[in-house]
Amino acid sequence: MRILLVEDDEKLNQSLAFQLEAEGFMTDSCRDGEEALYYIEEHIHDLILLDRMLPRVSGTEVLQKMRKNGNQTPVILITALGTLDDKVTGLDLGADDYLVKPFAFEELMARIRCVTRRPRKMQLGEQLSLKDLTFHMEEKTLTGPDGSCSLSGREGMLLETFLRNPGQTLSRTILLSKVWGMDSDVEEGNLDNYIHFLRRRLKTVGSPVRIQTVRGIGYRLE
Repeated sequence: MRILLVEDDEKLNQSLAFQLEAEGFMTDSCRDGEEALYYIEEHIHDLILLDRMLPRVSGTEVLQKMRKNGNQTPVILITALGTLDDKVTGLDLGADDYLVKPFAFEELMARIRCVTRRPRKMQLGEQLSLKDLTFHMEEKTLTGPDGSCSLSGREGMLLETFLRNPGQTLSRTILLSKVWGMDSDVEEGNLDNYIHFLRRRLKTVGSPVRIQTVRGIGYRLE
């Protein structure tokens, strides 16, 4: 699992990053909201630990921009602001949980386990679009200029990952993790097969959107 840690207190940032990595998490860390937005745009994370009071761009602004852009990565707000109104505001902005400082690392771990085992909430009729391509997530139906076609579960998960990160090169490791899970021993050839299936689907619906191979790294949706 890959976690983005956004905390402006240098000592706390270093301490949490060290403990998270000791627990086996891949951890990216930064100390201001502007850098956090860069990481969110350039990488895929399974969870974001987000301080509310940050330099440059506040944690609540980061959260609002994420949700406005359709990024549904789970977020745990970490903050010294612990009144009921503070908690309600944070949760209403789209946070999945709210942890008040100071806290024990064991409690943070418990909240991480709780948040990451929840199924992702899908809005009724939710869809993702890119140019003339639309993916209806609940029905797993892909629509383009020349019609529609149905996708299998794996195809749908793979396409969703691409559509949430258009133009970004996604490594084979990330794609395998997102579609088959971190602990899966699936062979990389399975990923290549599903890329082939998705390319055929895109041609079927007549979309100019293409999955490009980035040699030695992975794939990119363009």
